[in-house]
Amino acid sequence: MPLKETIDANIKQAMLAKDKVRLTALRSIKSQILLAETAEGVSATGLTADQEQKLLIKAAKQRRDSAATYKEQFRSDLEETELAELAIIEEFLPQQLSEADLVEKLVGIIQRVGATGPSDLGKVMGVAARELAGQADGKRISEVVGHLLNNTNF
Repeated sequence: MPLKETIDANIKQAMLAKDKVRLTALRSIKSQILLAETAEGVSATGLTADQEQKLLIKAAKQRRDSAATYKEQFRSDLEETELAELAIIEEFLPQQLSEADLVEKLVGIIQRVGATGPSDLGKVMGVAARELAGQADGKRISEVVGHLLNNTNF
């Protein structure tokens, strides 16, 4: 079932359950899908699964960033709302890699591209970002790659 149909079904369930936070998050996702579908260059058949996943990743990142900002401003009420919406969005994303799995995959990528030190960060990140899209946050991937390349005893 395409993401848009899944979101529509979940919106109906949230309306019946009177779950305002879930309803707000789902409506936000639907809005982003509709905007993306009407954007120039999108085929008449709608969004691809990859485009839908990128849209969800972007929405999740926005919620994470907003929650961090609210935390810095000591606005726990708004932070909790953002984190609740983030949890709902993450239901539609693929399972995130654990720290150990991420390190294991990144070590394999580093060895495959022949990276030897911090100067090869861009080369590794290009491959890692493509292969691990949706499975780990780009910032987290970058931090682990930087750490691994600075400690080249893997």
